[in-house]
Amino acid sequence: MVVKKKSSKSSDKLLREHVVELLNGRGAHAGFDDIVRDMPENLRGVKPDGLPHSAWMLLEHLRLAQWDILEFSRNPKYKSPKWPEGYWPETEAPPSAAAWDKSIREFRKDLKNMQELVENPKTDLYAAIPWGDGQTILREALLLADHNAHHLGQLIDVRRLLGAWKN
Repeated sequence: MVVKKKSSKSSDKLLREHVVELLNGRGAHAGFDDIVRDMPENLRGVKPDGLPHSAWMLLEHLRLAQWDILEFSRNPKYKSPKWPEGYWPETEAPPSAAAWDKSIREFRKDLKNMQELVENPKTDLYAAIPWGDGQTILREALLLADHNAHHLGQLIDVRRLLGAWKN
């Protein structure tokens, strides 16, 4: 049984904080920065035996899907890429170390933008997104957190099977 206690914060503010924390992904599992940190350059494009994706493929998929969800959430003129090819990189390996680093930077930037959208008290978390078909910002933020957690777990598996995960 949960006993309700008076809180000094409003329920709306608490919900926003909880969703932002969920987007951070550090509650019950490793966070994004911990997972991508120190990934050996020579292993970024290697698919472990029995797994369909390399670390690069997963990183880029995370970035592309997150960008898609963010843009859908805030841009009425946005058009999603074609599924599935628009959500996955064309190659198993990054074209360069700079491409890997850029993907990480863009992932962080877009995650921060989604967090800011959720934190903004002017954002109605429950209103249907006018250009969608019933989605809300709350639903999109939860979808993003869930999607990221799923693929970050896969990225840990890739690192483990390649001998590049020490945690």
